[in-house]
Amino acid sequence: MSVIAILAGLAPILIALLSLSGLISAAETSMTAASRGRMHQLEREGDRAARRINVMMADQEKMIGAILLSNNVINIGASALTTLALSTAFPGPLGALIATGVMTVLIVIFAEILPKSLAIARADDVARALSIPTYWVVRIFGPLANGAQWVVRQTLRPFGVNLSMETDVLAAHEEIRGAVEYHHSEGLVEERDRRMLGGVLDLSDMDVSEVMVHRMSISMIDADLPPAEVVTAMLASAHTRVPLYRGDAENIIGVLHAKDLLQAIADSGGKMDKLDVAQILREPWFIPDTTNLKDQLNAFLKRQSHFALVVDEYGALQGLVTLEDILEEIVGEIDDEHDSAIQGVRRQPDGSVVVDGSVTIRDLNRAMDWDLPDDDAVTVAGLVIHEAQTIPKIGQTFIFYRHRFQVVKRVRNQITTLRVSAPLDANAHALES
Repeated sequence: MSVIAILAGLAPILIALLSLSGLISAAETSMTAASRGRMHQLEREGDRAARRINVMMADQEKMIGAILLSNNVINIGASALTTLALSTAFPGPLGALIATGVMTVLIVIFAEILPKSLAIARADDVARALSIPTYWVVRIFGPLANGAQWVVRQTLRPFGVNLSMETDVLAAHEEIRGAVEYHHSEGLVEERDRRMLGGVLDLSDMDVSEVMVHRMSISMIDADLPPAEVVTAMLASAHTRVPLYRGDAENIIGVLHAKDLLQAIADSGGKMDKLDVAQILREPWFIPDTTNLKDQLNAFLKRQSHFALVVDEYGALQGLVTLEDILEEIVGEIDDEHDSAIQGVRRQPDGSVVVDGSVTIRDLNRAMDWDLPDDDAVTVAGLVIHEAQTIPKIGQTFIFYRHRFQVVKRVRNQITTLRVSAPLDANAHALES
């Protein structure tokens, strides 16, 4: 048989196999590169192709295994067929060498680079277009792929490598965070949106102790005061819910709501001497300081309450947290007509800030767009004490994390006011003067 006849008979089969291999390569790339969010949205809108993609992506390891297995079967079969045909036309090693060179070029260009380049450029559209053939590939080769994965696990187990099918939720969060950071760097996500999305992801990693109002800053009212003085104190407060204590500030007996107080005044005809404050108090809700923000947010929504008192493991009052405090971790400061723009942070003409020691590091970072760490301390004063390993005196200055911290005011052992400089030169080192 002549070489031309052999090539003429081989060409249609080879084109068919390479085309099939290219489609499978495109399917593999498009399925993994397709937007999961868009596929879920399309499925909710009734798109069947998106539904098939989501079903296959639910077991991504099986899908990729089946695609790779089928693609290798086709490529190996095409190479073997070409080698057999060319060995007949060119006896000896020459035929095998020609077949290897020809198939390497054809497979790399037409079955790998070309289809995968197209799939990356139009991942969502290609994935939806190839969802039906990919589904049947997974149905046919899926059991074989599972068998191959079992062999791989058993082979790696003696070496201490244990592969699990479970999804790593933290890895998923980091993937989302990475995508947000990337699109922000490309200018596609605004800074405010970046912080909001990051705030949602951070809720599970933060405890209420990191956002609560410290007990030293809680506005309280003595329950033993005359009703008229309680009303006056409530009007002087910037809050609609205020804890009431009896005897000791740790002994919280209830929470007074401004609306309940207003209703009681109306019911008494405006006569303060008839007002029984104890009857309108709401039962205080105590929560542990180790509660993470995500759980507390769900608890607020379930209980339909926006106010909780935070206690430590011994039951001692540590502070209070509100629904607004948690929402501010997502959307930033929520100011109303009774709030100052940035409480406890006063900008100076030289770029530094005079900040209250009780201001949280997270709030200062958001207000000034800084990046001070909050892993070892919650407040600015706590950060200085942690880094200095002592309680500084008034006037002492420290430099760390590219900022200069100067103690301006101290009450007993509590740092109440500091001056924090704008970021210094990167060569600045920790100093004390």
